[in-house]
Amino acid sequence: MPNEFTLATAVVLPAQSAVTHLYKGVNLADAFAIRLPPGASSDPDLLARFIFSHQPSWVRKLMGVRDAIVARFGLKTGKHLEALASDPNADRVGIFKVYSTSQTETVLGEDDKHLDFRVSVLCSSGPADGRQLTISTVVHCHNLLGRAYLLVIAPFHRLVVKASLRRAARIGWLPAVQSDA
Repeated sequence: MPNEFTLATAVVLPAQSAVTHLYKGVNLADAFAIRLPPGASSDPDLLARFIFSHQPSWVRKLMGVRDAIVARFGLKTGKHLEALASDPNADRVGIFKVYSTSQTETVLGEDDKHLDFRVSVLCSSGPADGRQLTISTVVHCHNLLGRAYLLVIAPFHRLVVKASLRRAARIGWLPAVQSDA
């Protein structure tokens, strides 16, 4: 049974997020939030790394199917992006390039020939004097291939984000450190 700290809910894009007004034309914009328990880290970079390194096992299988399809269109695959992440000089969180990091937000994403996207991991004040973690995604398509891709992938994207937040909460968030509190 979900409790207040394991329930991931759809929310509006946070006004304070760097991705909210990033693109002039947005083909997808969504956000999901989860409450952070007392004592959990509020470092968005650490939280992003934690979430994306503890994905549900079915996400990797789904990515394998996605890669097999998109490779035929010359799009970047997860394997290609994982290879980039293995470079010690690469600033990446899993398969995602890090575009910016602040005390409250880390912005990740990737640009490809069919679309560009950004993912915000934002830690902010939440309900009842608590804190919440919000993952926002914005996508800008360049062409028909991007729009068709997004039409197919969007429902899975939403499932993955919510499941990833719930899984991280069930595992247990990283504890805050002195400079993080």
